[in-house]
Amino acid sequence: MTFTVCFHGAESTGKSVLAERLSRELGIPWVPEYGRTYAERHGTDFTMEDLLAIAAGQAEATSAALAAQPPLLILDTDQLMTAAWAEMLFSEVPAALLAYPKADLYLHFAADVPWVADGTRFFGTPEERRRFADLAQEHLIHAGVRWLPVTGTWEDRARTVGNILRRGPLEPGPGSWSTLAGS
Repeated sequence: MTFTVCFHGAESTGKSVLAERLSRELGIPWVPEYGRTYAERHGTDFTMEDLLAIAAGQAEATSAALAAQPPLLILDTDQLMTAAWAEMLFSEVPAALLAYPKADLYLHFAADVPWVADGTRFFGTPEERRRFADLAQEHLIHAGVRWLPVTGTWEDRARTVGNILRRGPLEPGPGSWSTLAGS
């Protein structure tokens, strides 16, 4: 059975960069953020239908990665984050976004590092970032999923997340993923 760890949180907090880096360094497969590919292809003038399409595309990519049955899979976002986007952009969340399967563990990246504009990001002011980060965390709480905070500098984040991923099910006992996720 595959243990899924989802990188979650406001934009420009290091999720995608760290997912790709740790995937390469630790030899762990990862599912990139489908929303970025979608935005680069279709633009960022999103409708709710676009968010539903992004959620479906993320689910397809995740299903394809799960078919290989790796022991661990990094998800660079999932539909709970798309739900936060829906709430942030449209002040509503379609039930379909909350019905998707959940990851075994979420790593919630705080918006406490500098924001970097890259052409696909929306919420760069401190107030917007704080609101988006709060919404993302609220979605984790309301979904009742297991999650851990990721804070600090870029180096702190890399060390924290790397340590969490290294502690996985291959090393049973206190601090293993199964203990962290309450499995």
